[in-house]
This record gives sequence, C-alpha cells and structure tokens, in this order.
Amino acid sequence: MTEDQDEISLERPALMTIRKAVEADIPQILEMIGLLAAFHDDVLETSADSLKRDLFGPAPWVTALVADSGSTLLGYALMTPLYRAQQGKRGMDLHHLFVRDGHRNHGVGQHLIARARDFAKAAGCAYMSVSAATGNTRAHQFYQQMEFVARPVTGMRYLQTLA
Repeated sequence: MTEDQDEISLERPALMTIRKAVEADIPQILEMIGLLAAFHDDVLETSADSLKRDLFGPAPWVTALVADSGSTLLGYALMTPLYRAQQGKRGMDLHHLFVRDGHRNHGVGQHLIARARDFAKAAGCAYMSVSAATGNTRAHQFYQQMEFVARPVTGMRYLQTLA
C-alpha cells in the first residue's frame, strides 16, 4: 500500500453472485446495516426479527439482493416499492446500497444496481430512485455514473408516528 491510498483493498473474490437474500443472510445483512448506520451517524434500531418479518414474513415489505463471494456477503441492496398515482407508474426505491470496506471500487455496487434494475423491470416498474445524503459527493458521482439523474427535492416530508 502506498501512502496516497485512502482505503485498504482486499483481494477480490474469483466469483461473486448477486442473488436474492435468504434467511441465513440476515446476520450479515444486519451487520452491514449497522455499518451503514454508523457511517451516517445513525443509531441501529432494527433487529434480526424485524428483518426476518420484513424480508420473509407472510407479507414481505422489502426485497434484499446480496453480493455473495461464497464465503461472505460483500454488500447488499435493499429495495422498497413506490407508486406515482397521478401517472399510474410503479417504481422501486433503492433504499440502501452498501458495499463493505475493501471491496468498493471493484464493481460490486454496479452489479447490485444492475440486478436491482432487472428486479424492478420484472416487477413492472417504470423507474427506480435512490437518494444520498447532501454531503455524500462520492455517492452522488457514483449514482450519476450509473445513469441516475439528480432531481431537486421539492416540498417538505412529514412524519406521524402511529401507535
């Protein structure tokens, strides 16, 4: 490693499979969600039970794709459905995209997005959206490179807790 490198690059696996998550993936997905939360200075509040319910329960709420090296998961994409009622169009929100340190800049994220697009198209979606924190310019550049078009945020988003 030279002095001008920011990250440690781990050896790339000879084979990586992008596949839909299975229940056995929950511990590693939960770990990666925690790493992403820490990156954003958020608190991890979810649990393995919540993930199991939302990914594999009687009414799955989200879909997860994983990048599997055979020995570990290198990353994941978490998707939730969207709908534009005024246009009658289905969409998919790429709610989370995460690749482990040392495996970034090797195409893992690109492959996850490509499979997420395939999944969204197969579900009849006309569009896919993704968001990134305002100051996360590396993510902005990556998504633009992946042919996402930046759109201005308009209006306010409101939240009401349901008891």
